[in-house]
Amino acid sequence: MSNWRVPLIYRDFRMSVPDYMQCAEDHQTLLVVVQPVGIVSEENFFKIYKRICSVSQLSMRDSQRALFIRYRHHYPPENNEWGDFQTHRKVVGLITITDCFSAKDWPQTFEKFHMQKEIYGSTLYDSRLFVFGLQGEVAEQPRPDVAFYPSYEDCDSVEKRIEDFIESLFIVLESKRLDRATDKSGDKIPLLCVPFEKKDFVGLDTDSRHYKKRCQGRMRKHVGDLCLQAGMLQDSLVHYHMSVELLRSVNDFLWLGAALEGLCSASVIYHYPGGTGGKSRALRLQGSSLPAEAANRHRPGALTTNGINPDTSAEIGRAKNCLSPEDIIDKYKEAISYYSKYKNAGVIELEACVKAVRVLAIQKRSMEASEFLQNAVYINLRQLSEEEKIQRYSILSELYQLIGFHRKSAFFKRVAAMQCVAPSIAEPGWRACYKLLLETLPGYSLSLDPKDFNKGTRCPGTHRGWAAVQMRLLHELVYASRRMGNPALSVRHLSFLLQTMLDFLSDQEKKDVTQSLENYTSKCPGTMELLTLPDGLTLPPVPFTKLPIVKHVKLLSLPASLRPHKMKSLLGQNVSAKSPFIYSPIIAHNRGEEKNKKIDFQWVQGDVCEVQLMVYNPMPFELRVENMGLLTSGVEFEALPAALSLPAESGLYPVTLVGVPQTTGTITVNGYRTTVFGVFSDCLLDNLLGVKTSGSTVEVIPALPRLQISTSLPRSAHSLQPSSGDEISTNVSVQLYNGETQQLIITLENIGMEPLETLEVTSKILPTKEKLYGDFLNWKLEETLAQFPLQPGKVATLAISIKAKLDFSCQENLLQDLSDDGISVSGFPLSSPFRQVVRPRVENRPATAPEGSKVGDLSHLKTLEAVLNFKYSGGPGHVEGYYRNLSLGLHVEVEPSVFFTRVSTLPATSTRQCHLLLDVFNSTEHELTVSARRNEELILHAGECQRMAIQVDKFNFESIPESLGENGQFANPKQLEEERQEARGLEINSKLDIHWRIPSLKRSGEASVEGLLNQLVLEHLQLAPLQWDVLVDGQLCDCDAAAACPVGDPVRLEVRLTNRSPRCVGPFALTVVPFQDHQNGVRNYDLQDTVSFVGSSTFHLEAVQPSGQSACLGALLFLYTGDFFLHIRFQEGSRSKELPPSWFCLPSVHVRALGAQA
Repeated sequence: MSNWRVPLIYRDFRMSVPDYMQCAEDHQTLLVVVQPVGIVSEENFFKIYKRICSVSQLSMRDSQRALFIRYRHHYPPENNEWGDFQTHRKVVGLITITDCFSAKDWPQTFEKFHMQKEIYGSTLYDSRLFVFGLQGEVAEQPRPDVAFYPSYEDCDSVEKRIEDFIESLFIVLESKRLDRATDKSGDKIPLLCVPFEKKDFVGLDTDSRHYKKRCQGRMRKHVGDLCLQAGMLQDSLVHYHMSVELLRSVNDFLWLGAALEGLCSASVIYHYPGGTGGKSRALRLQGSSLPAEAANRHRPGALTTNGINPDTSAEIGRAKNCLSPEDIIDKYKEAISYYSKYKNAGVIELEACVKAVRVLAIQKRSMEASEFLQNAVYINLRQLSEEEKIQRYSILSELYQLIGFHRKSAFFKRVAAMQCVAPSIAEPGWRACYKLLLETLPGYSLSLDPKDFNKGTRCPGTHRGWAAVQMRLLHELVYASRRMGNPALSVRHLSFLLQTMLDFLSDQEKKDVTQSLENYTSKCPGTMELLTLPDGLTLPPVPFTKLPIVKHVKLLSLPASLRPHKMKSLLGQNVSAKSPFIYSPIIAHNRGEEKNKKIDFQWVQGDVCEVQLMVYNPMPFELRVENMGLLTSGVEFEALPAALSLPAESGLYPVTLVGVPQTTGTITVNGYRTTVFGVFSDCLLDNLLGVKTSGSTVEVIPALPRLQISTSLPRSAHSLQPSSGDEISTNVSVQLYNGETQQLIITLENIGMEPLETLEVTSKILPTKEKLYGDFLNWKLEETLAQFPLQPGKVATLAISIKAKLDFSCQENLLQDLSDDGISVSGFPLSSPFRQVVRPRVENRPATAPEGSKVGDLSHLKTLEAVLNFKYSGGPGHVEGYYRNLSLGLHVEVEPSVFFTRVSTLPATSTRQCHLLLDVFNSTEHELTVSARRNEELILHAGECQRMAIQVDKFNFESIPESLGENGQFANPKQLEEERQEARGLEINSKLDIHWRIPSLKRSGEASVEGLLNQLVLEHLQLAPLQWDVLVDGQLCDCDAAAACPVGDPVRLEVRLTNRSPRCVGPFALTVVPFQDHQNGVRNYDLQDTVSFVGSSTFHLEAVQPSGQSACLGALLFLYTGDFFLHIRFQEGSRSKELPPSWFCLPSVHVRALGAQA
């Protein structure tokens, strides 16, 4: 558009003040000035002025035409001189408002009214004076141009007076239009001029054809203006077309531009009856357009002079006269190019650009509108005042906003704001500057609400607008608010700058901004309150969600020792109470919605709860965060604030925030609060971008007691890891010798605020490859429970017995020099997980040991681990069915005490007894004694091995009850046999009662043979199912004592069989063979002449049923004195081969034959 302008060659005379609110439809309005006379309060004046402005359109009586009025309360008189150039610039009406309370003041008031009229007297059609406060005789005199009212409240007829005034203006307008259109002066048409042309036309030839066309063309244009104001749209179009042709022919460019602009204005009024000046003008122009029939109708008094056809409406049709929307813009361009030729027409050119822009905005042709505005920017006016500059830039901003150029609009609005505080202004308007700067924010994609700023980013990492410009603007807002004397505003804007522009600030800028912020907040701390400006605008709070940046939020469960659990029975009742159905799709759907936020653990009322945040410090310096706490809802919650210091660009850093719920219910963690650089921030999780959270809602259950345990044992460095996943709160350790028992004293203290009412203690031994015999842990809870309920601060104790009894077997035979003497029934080395053996003492080592034999070290430690679980409850939580678990980890290191390296058996003199031979090895470094029931103590030095013989009664294992499995039967026969083996070993061990003792350490324990005895040994230790009894003269023979009998008398011999097996046995044939033992290895069986049988020497027993008994009798006759032995043996084939030989063990019979007593 700038190429429309040409060098300026005319005089410097221009219109003083442009009207930036001009629009095309203003060409059809009459200008009326409303001004006060004398001293009138601003409130009263604008109260009446507003009522006057409400009458801006009036339909004329007896006519279908409407008259439009444009009111101004200030209008430069020099602009009025351009009224002939464009009649809508001419002041045709004057309304004055005055206060007069006394008749004495009336003449002076009326004189001022006349003086006011003289300012616009040359152009005025009519005037009115509204007098308020004057009553009496003067007010009662009727005057056409004066209206009296008692007060500003009692003036109901103001609007009616204005309507009468407008009608008078119409009469004058219509008469002037007719006068101009019916001029009788022939060819002598006056030359209409603008003010700067009057001296230029002095001396011109007024009779020339060129001059006459100029006069005629300007008059046609003038008449067109009058017709447009009088509501004769079609007539004005005709006159404008004629004027354009006439003026173009004489190169009268200034008036040609005015004629083209008038043609554009009339066409705009026709095409856009709603107006182009905005909503206020649209309301004013509603119903202003005339029906087509009225527009085409011929009106009397049309043009009738100078050879022009008077019926112009019939001569040129409406479609031909009215410009199309595209032609309107072309004609505007042409008119503006003509105006640009004249330096003094700068205001006219500027206003024409503004009008064209408003039309293009209606047509949504933004790019062309921007060209007009660009041209308007470069139009050179006189030296404008600062206020006029502000107005100019503000209007340019509004126009750019109108066409959708928001950033351009913001640019000019910011220029206007800076103009408000220009150095040339004595009293800078910082409030006006601040207000204008606020209006620029949308144009630069800025909002003072951080939520809107985040929503504006389509995805993380993107930014709308130019960050550098936005930062500059925010800095200017901070400075302006500070100069306004509002430090709270400065803090709010600086906080917004730091929060939203953090990614675009350099390291130095971050330091400068934070330093400035700390300076401001030292006087006025930043808050989370809404700031309300005087104009009603509210500034939302700015939480520092990036200082620090939070990446992850996780609600932590209570520690394992404090975690609440629901009792299973009560849990089932609660679940079943939710719905009468097994499955409800509604419930399932609701659970699915809450899955992302609901957490499956609970917090406890009165206990400290934790939320972990992973934070990051983006600042290049250490960031101090104070008063950091949680924001919650749903439950009364006491947040415990924390302070932290994050190193520069720290990376992810864990921060734990804590608090105590004071009531029960469902608590929601909404966010957190901080104090950074003196600014208090409430940061909500919903407003954090890219934050990962596993849920923010958790249930708070009623209060429970807290149990703390301490033990008599030291803490263990070993941390137990149970396979069940249970967390161990405390670990203790103890070292025992194998077979040793030690008491563990546990102190139970209630450190909570609720009474401890119930306690259950259970234990679990962790899996180990070691074979454990007996009860590892044992306790009695009755004495402890007698002290319950345990009130807060009270203490109770619990004694637990720890018995470490592992395998006592050893693989190596360390007593080769104590080998069997040939009478051992069985002897075998014992297999053991101890793969190493201790080197025996030198004096006990066999001299004939092979050189290659090696004896190792048996000092390897075994480990046993167990978990003691304390299940306790009390208080309101117990009523709701909740309890807590506290676990104590026990680490026991078992050191070897004694080993049984070899086991064997020897028969005793009685068939119901036997000798158990044990090779005992002392694996400790101390002297040790070993004892068994009814045996003397055996002293063993460190590393020494000795044999120990124990006479034991044989066992009736059939009397041991068989335990069943879980389902009433064992899984397999092997398991059944193992159970039997363990039961037999336990019975044997209880009868042996083997103990060891280390006097120097005052430590003792038991030694167990469980697991040492194989099937063969067990058979020799077991009473045979067939019990054989031999009686000599009724005396039972089963010991070393001899049965005495006289020589020469028959001796009765009875053999009894008791069947304790589950099967029928027999029949049996037994042969009695007597012999004598000379105690030198020689036995004499040739006793035919010494011992004689009374009857047969063979005894016969019939079949014996289970639990049955049978006996056979015989007799012997001893012929000589002496000691005789009877060997009872079974005849070949008389016993069942499927029965084991141990079932046929008959006692030896010793008979001592005595001579006859004298």
